[in-house]
Amino acid sequence: MVICMADKRIIQAVENVLKQSKKRKFSESVELSINLKDIDLSIPKNRIDDEIILPKGRGKDIKIVVFGSGELALKAKAVANLVIQPEELESIAKDKREARKMVNAHDFFIAEAPMMPEIGKTLGIILGPRGKMPKPIPPQADPAPMITNLKKTIRLRSKERRTFHAPIGTRNMSVDELVENIETVLNRLESKLERGRQNIASVFVKTTMGPAVRVI
Repeated sequence: MVICMADKRIIQAVENVLKQSKKRKFSESVELSINLKDIDLSIPKNRIDDEIILPKGRGKDIKIVVFGSGELALKAKAVANLVIQPEELESIAKDKREARKMVNAHDFFIAEAPMMPEIGKTLGIILGPRGKMPKPIPPQADPAPMITNLKKTIRLRSKERRTFHAPIGTRNMSVDELVENIETVLNRLESKLERGRQNIASVFVKTTMGPAVRVI
């Protein structure tokens, strides 16, 4: 079953979540808690690992690192949060504590294609387990379009767990924006599951510190 636009259940769930969650001094994230059923996630091909561009964005700043040189590095400085050039890579990789802090502080990584092998050797042990290996980009390319899309992107990743979470926005977004993002995620999730909707046991929506409300 494909979720219809403006599904009343989703609208009502989002409205209830926003009403029931107290106003905070910070903008809480809004996320889905997804519970799967009748699927063996010990088999890697059954696991969910997908990236989704949210039509209404994530409602907050997403931090991007670019590994690059020359013209690409110059272009990246205007749009990325951090640019790492080839001559800086070795010194960053030597300090594993600082490297981990850098990786944890950023959401997505882009790398000039020729740098990918060296990044794999020096930082792969940190980036890989976190699902943050860089996306390659050709030398001299303009990274701005990729960065624009990544700032609206979430990663839907179950690993071997039947229950996992997906951010779909923040509390300062409108009900309509959150609903459209949720519909996009659920439609993509159904398309990735062998039995579609029948593999979903339940879905809840909640704010960071607020109560959970069932969507499905």
